[in-house]
Amino acid sequence: MPFVDLHSSDDFASIYYTTNSFFGNVAGFDPEKPTVCMLHPTFLDSSWLHPQFNDPRLDSEFNLIAFDMRVAGKSECRTSGKHDGWVDAADLAFCAQALRLAPFHILAMENTAINCALRFATLFPEMCLSLALCNVPAPTELKWIYTAYDELVQTWCFAEDLESYEHSCIEAVNFTFGSETPSDLRDELVAYWEITMHPRRRGRVLELANLVMNRLPLPAEAYPHITQPVLIIHGDANEAIPRKYAERLAHDLKGVLYTVKGGGGYLGVLQGTASIVNQVYVKFLSRLPRARSDPATPTLTTEERMRDALEMLEHITGDPSFRTRDPQSSLSFCCLPEEVIQAQTEGLKAYRKGQTLAFLPLNPSGRPIRRYSERPRDDWFESKTEGMSYAGGGRFFPGACAVGKAPDAQVGTHFSRQPHIDTTRPGDGYPHVCRKTCHQGFDGKSRYRLAANAAQVVLVILAIIPC
Repeated sequence: MPFVDLHSSDDFASIYYTTNSFFGNVAGFDPEKPTVCMLHPTFLDSSWLHPQFNDPRLDSEFNLIAFDMRVAGKSECRTSGKHDGWVDAADLAFCAQALRLAPFHILAMENTAINCALRFATLFPEMCLSLALCNVPAPTELKWIYTAYDELVQTWCFAEDLESYEHSCIEAVNFTFGSETPSDLRDELVAYWEITMHPRRRGRVLELANLVMNRLPLPAEAYPHITQPVLIIHGDANEAIPRKYAERLAHDLKGVLYTVKGGGGYLGVLQGTASIVNQVYVKFLSRLPRARSDPATPTLTTEERMRDALEMLEHITGDPSFRTRDPQSSLSFCCLPEEVIQAQTEGLKAYRKGQTLAFLPLNPSGRPIRRYSERPRDDWFESKTEGMSYAGGGRFFPGACAVGKAPDAQVGTHFSRQPHIDTTRPGDGYPHVCRKTCHQGFDGKSRYRLAANAAQVVLVILAIIPC
């Protein structure tokens, strides 16, 4: 498999990439065609960019390459509290120089990809020909989203059974893609997360959450360095990311804003909007000078070029410590305050404790146990797409309401006080963050379920025994 290994005294990352060439590497690129680097959506990886790779408007006219960020997909890295958007931009620069990529266009999907692309264009303008940004996020996370992620990360990472984990996954689907997400896409998303982001990898999940939740706005001093043509595509039905942030960025960068009518989150993934995004992007590129993709012949070594980038970052932030940092390490580009780095490091340490023994939602062959749509419908109430709940006559299973055990250690995410993780929330049986008291025992619904189970057993016995 194609990987780029990045190693230094304080960091290691193995970055996976894929291309549209015949052998899946950059040696197969057509030098006559421009190169497009695509950055995948948050919480997904490059395999979810198939609507772009499979579109002949892009595949036949451009060399396409996509990288898995260090905490996504097939890429691997040491977990670190220093991970931010500047670190992702440094990873991309190291990979581009290692592969000798010619200057390329960037198509960035959603939150983390956009933060990486903007910082890459700031520090390495000679490598970037243009920017296309889909669904520009707020400079810092909105409070209500911050609060929602607070509980979701905890329930996701400390789920102790399949139902609890699936519940967390479907909450994430509704939060990111919307409640109208097609059933087959829901199954694919849940299966992907079960394989790549299960509780035994909760340190990796927390680092990705840190990257999203603790992001800092791009300094105003960085905008003058972004001189490339900019296209911003935004869905006008995106509730989590208001359109005003896309308008503001388009004004600051003197870019073009295109609004997708009825588009929500993850425009490049959903089948209906992905084709629109591709069409708009191809038209945008057709108006730019056509570039070749001959292998780059740099005049500076990688260390010299990265040292220049650190000096530029010092000029932008006003922090003189960048001049003394190791230019061979991506973590040297971190711009987070020291207290945030310390909090994230402590949170990662707490989450790694006992993760090798955490619940694993996979069968012995490493595949999901079941499709989400094939789960037993034993919920007492099931929420429908219009927001109403309906009583259902599902089957009851003995032990379905057993009280779970809390984790051995009280741990908290970096963005909240250290709450107690309790898995005995009355009324739904799903784990949650208990901030005041800890509920124990069965609630009324649990007693009713046990009584119903007992009644079913008695009826079966009476039906078997002859009169």
